[in-house]
Amino acid sequence: MSDSMRPKATAGERGPIPPDVPGLSRRRQYLVLAICCASIIVVVMDISIVNVALPAIRHNLRTSVSGLQWSVDAYTLVLAAFLLLAGSTADRVGRRRTFQVGLAVFGLGSLMCGLAPSIGWLIAARTLQAVGGTMLNPVAMAITATTFPDPAERARAIGIFGSMSGLSLGLGPILGGALVDGFGWRSIFWINVPIVAAAIVCTALFVPESRAARARRFDPVGQTLVILVLGSVVYAIIESGSSGWTSPVILGLLAVAALGVLGILGYETRRADPLLELRLFRSVPFSSAILLALFALCGFGAFLFVTTQYLQDVRGMSALTAGLCLLPVGGLVVVLSPLTGRVVGARGPRLPLVVAGAALALGGGASLWLVPATPLPAVLAIYLLFGVFLGTVNPPITNTAVSGMPRSMTGVAASLASTGRQTGTSLGVAISGTIVGSSVAHGGTAFTGAEHGVWWLVLGLGVGVLALGLLSTGRWASETAGRAAALFEGMDRGEHPRTASLSPR
Repeated sequence: MSDSMRPKATAGERGPIPPDVPGLSRRRQYLVLAICCASIIVVVMDISIVNVALPAIRHNLRTSVSGLQWSVDAYTLVLAAFLLLAGSTADRVGRRRTFQVGLAVFGLGSLMCGLAPSIGWLIAARTLQAVGGTMLNPVAMAITATTFPDPAERARAIGIFGSMSGLSLGLGPILGGALVDGFGWRSIFWINVPIVAAAIVCTALFVPESRAARARRFDPVGQTLVILVLGSVVYAIIESGSSGWTSPVILGLLAVAALGVLGILGYETRRADPLLELRLFRSVPFSSAILLALFALCGFGAFLFVTTQYLQDVRGMSALTAGLCLLPVGGLVVVLSPLTGRVVGARGPRLPLVVAGAALALGGGASLWLVPATPLPAVLAIYLLFGVFLGTVNPPITNTAVSGMPRSMTGVAASLASTGRQTGTSLGVAISGTIVGSSVAHGGTAFTGAEHGVWWLVLGLGVGVLALGLLSTGRWASETAGRAAALFEGMDRGEHPRTASLSPR
């Protein structure tokens, strides 16, 4: 439909509109997209921007390596645990309203992070910050999908939105380094406050309210099980360094996680509106997208956690210099993300995923030779590989997760992909911190060899991304996606999920 044929924008646009009725001009559509992209930039950037500030936080707040791990993982873990709840709540009470509340809570949490007097207060404030973040990422995706009713335009918009995640992760350490050196580590949180305030105002002015045609019901049991599984696994990994894997506490946590998984499989399959829509996993591309997100961000989370401390504690660089050393990562993400989005739209996700997996594996393998005296040009050349990886991996993950899904399941599919990303980041930080231990985090002058375990992990994750990229893009995988989508196609007509798949086509 051309712009001249679209209904003219009126004041009524600010009220609820059905998600399938195009009522916004092209200019208004892209304003909404820009607001949504701004939200994901601040939410995702706060995952990576903190890493470059970890040495300063450790010295200022006198914390341990586990405290540093929790300052990152408290944020990503809450994001992973509550993304699905936030998405379904927004479908019920209104996406714009939820989005605005999320911005306000995120801004308040950021302010409290900047004022934290101890590591305990910082972790608590990071948790509050993440609660707000859960109401931004999946809700912004749903707003984007609703704003662009035309399938081709929606695909392009989702590609732009998805590329912002990688861009934010890549640029976070650079911006963080400049802020830490110029204004102190607290400034990495304070900078969020004016951005969030502007986003709240712009949301009220330009983003129309929308709700799902049929909102999913709240699932408290499913939500509790998800929290138990994710929290138990991450806590066990982080604390295993001090307690040991055979301690009763760690074994008990792993048992709780295993029982939680069994509970999810047994309970969620019997619900009409489950928190985790397990039928989506009948699609090989979708299942692969979740694993791809988990593997990719686990690898990048481990890379960031170790690298920022290697550059500062081992090589003696300032926060700004360390951030600038990661410029190859951010620069390649800026260049490659939009190109990757176009390649995915024109040729599918296989080529970008193969490139991303190969780059991550090569980056992990090359990092095995890093020592304190490694020439800086060689270090930067290795970081180029991680930039290629991050610049090519996010758009195909988002596209693969939602590709072929009916409109009613787009938000759920995108939320699960985001959950995979945040879970991967949490595990990457937890595992790498446990492997490296005190050799880097306590300011040693050289690696002791323990970090080699991190780079072998990253290499293996890269091989996994490569294999999943090939598996998820074949004809057989596409056929499974079609069969899975058919289960939900009736939901777009407002039918109940138990009967939707039985409706005549």
